[in-house]
Amino acid sequence: MDGYLQDSASRLAPYATKAAETRGRLVPEPRSATRTEFQRDRDRIVHSGAFRKLRNKTQVFIENEGDYYRTRLTHSLEVAQIARSVARALGFDEDLTEAVALAHDLGHTCFGHAGEEGLDEAMQPYGGFSHNEQTFRILTKLENRYAKFDGLNLTWETLEGVVKHNGPVAPEDQSPTFREFCAQMDLELATFAGPEAQVAAIADDIAYNTHDIDDGHRAGLFRLEDLRALPLFGKALADMEARYPDTDKERLMHETVREVIGLMITDLLETTRNNLASLQPKSAADIRKAPQAVVSFSFGMVQNVNVLREFLNTRMYRHSKVNRICAKARHIVKDLFAFFMAQPNCLPNAWFEALRAGGGNDTAKARLIADYIAGMTDRFAVQEHRKLFSTETMI
Repeated sequence: MDGYLQDSASRLAPYATKAAETRGRLVPEPRSATRTEFQRDRDRIVHSGAFRKLRNKTQVFIENEGDYYRTRLTHSLEVAQIARSVARALGFDEDLTEAVALAHDLGHTCFGHAGEEGLDEAMQPYGGFSHNEQTFRILTKLENRYAKFDGLNLTWETLEGVVKHNGPVAPEDQSPTFREFCAQMDLELATFAGPEAQVAAIADDIAYNTHDIDDGHRAGLFRLEDLRALPLFGKALADMEARYPDTDKERLMHETVREVIGLMITDLLETTRNNLASLQPKSAADIRKAPQAVVSFSFGMVQNVNVLREFLNTRMYRHSKVNRICAKARHIVKDLFAFFMAQPNCLPNAWFEALRAGGGNDTAKARLIADYIAGMTDRFAVQEHRKLFSTETMI
């Protein structure tokens, strides 16, 4: 191994996941002389078509609502930044952590959760739709950049981290996509993910809970004053007002969000270090076998985060402005799905040829159409809907 790579590995905790000890890839490949296997995974994710599309996929607000709001791409980058910092502090592998963080939202549809809800409703007769499963389909099937394999041929550890983003996968939640892959490469779905993936998952919670507050405030869905009753934001806001008494509200909001992120990360590090001290793991495998997640918040912080989530649900996600956007999004997605199910020959040529070559039943056809629609950006979905359903647009 290159000297730099050896030095980087030597800084890891004993229970970190070691790139040199990876369980490998489904299709074996020669190792790189300049990058670890997890660095290669991260780079493949960043260079994927699905990752680029996140630039024009909704987090909460669609892009024509304003160009300041977060998209799936900026959210993923923010998650990766938080996750990498936490991994460094805990002695985990930063590159694996970053790879899982950057990949975790690749399967999101256009229009965020509203688009997913619409596609899931349309797909109910055919097995439903989940963005977690779709992410896995992208990584193992749908990306077609490489001559020797479909997907990105990522390492066992990165794929395990993605599939267990929400924890162990119960048998009833194991989709055909998961079962088919695990028959070739067992991802041990019944256990927790490795430490790096656990960091990526909780960094996702930190990022969206804090940054959605920032976006909701900028959108005018609630005032700065409304945050005073929240256990995390109230204290942070008071502290920032005392520290910066003459600053404007926009900067005050930014400083408050920064402070809350810092409080959450501090709690996470302290709790996780206590968990590690109690468990005394000798390897990443010991962390996977633990009866509960090792990377976690304290009980008090969990309660605070739950209050924050309820505030966001009530004041932002269910706000009439957001509800109208979501209703339109679900309508567009369901219209597109119904149209292509009835008229599959209107799919782009490559997709229609894949459908014909597959020669499958309605379930296979529906899954392919779902893959096509899920890959659309917000803008492209609106354009396709206008072309297909507007009498003013015939071409």
